[in-house]
Amino acid sequence: MSRFGHRVGVTAAFCSVLAAASLGGARAADWPLRGSVDPGFARWDGWQFGVQAGLANMRTDFANSAGSQVAFILRNTIQETEFAPSSWTTVAPDTTNGQVYGAFLAYNMQWDRLVVGFDMNYKYAASVDTTAADTISRQFVTSDQFLNQLTIDARSTMKLVDYATLRGRAGYAFGNFLPYAVIGAAAGRFNYATTVTVDMQGAPTGGAPGVPFHIIQTASVGKNNAIVGGVAAGLGVDWAITPGMFMRVEWEYVAFSPVNGSRNNINTANLGVGMRF
Repeated sequence: MSRFGHRVGVTAAFCSVLAAASLGGARAADWPLRGSVDPGFARWDGWQFGVQAGLANMRTDFANSAGSQVAFILRNTIQETEFAPSSWTTVAPDTTNGQVYGAFLAYNMQWDRLVVGFDMNYKYAASVDTTAADTISRQFVTSDQFLNQLTIDARSTMKLVDYATLRGRAGYAFGNFLPYAVIGAAAGRFNYATTVTVDMQGAPTGGAPGVPFHIIQTASVGKNNAIVGGVAAGLGVDWAITPGMFMRVEWEYVAFSPVNGSRNNINTANLGVGMRF
């Protein structure tokens, strides 16, 4: 069994033990969550706090991650002015899976079966990072009648450190279950690095003046703890297993703004346990 599977199993076992203990000690008047008359569904209003663990899938589109370095190397050159190698797509996308752990704080308001509110989530990414490397070569003739051979070799890495969300929630109670949808804003923290090598050579054609040339130059850029914004959306179900305790299953999608020319999005499947007070 993987370490992630073991931790999820421990979480589920912990939830079952707490549920059994709470049910054994509760009086008949304690169920439903408030009041002594059962309306046919649990109540979800008030503050909530809980912890969660999940499996994340992150996709990084590295398409423009090398652009700024190529533009710097080829600055003030006819090759960049006329053919814009800095805009070429050099590095392909990459996808990775990893574990996330976190906590949430929420507040709900309830009218009959309708439940609306907001929540704040924090997730730490244990091992969510992508890496890609590729090379692209092109030949072209510039207006000075030089035949150019240009090769770009690029290597990029992206690591999600953690992220937080602030989301609005809306749900509809069915018995002890609360299906819900969320939408809101996100902020993520990333570490990234890109190294680019440009190999360019050229020679005059058709009797044009000038002498052949061959230039090789490398540039790198990197940063830790880069903060970027994003948007979040998701679907989930809460299950009231005792008057003050519930379990949660949730899917969440977050799309982040570009960082270093790369776009990142993450899908997570989460299992959580929370308390209502």
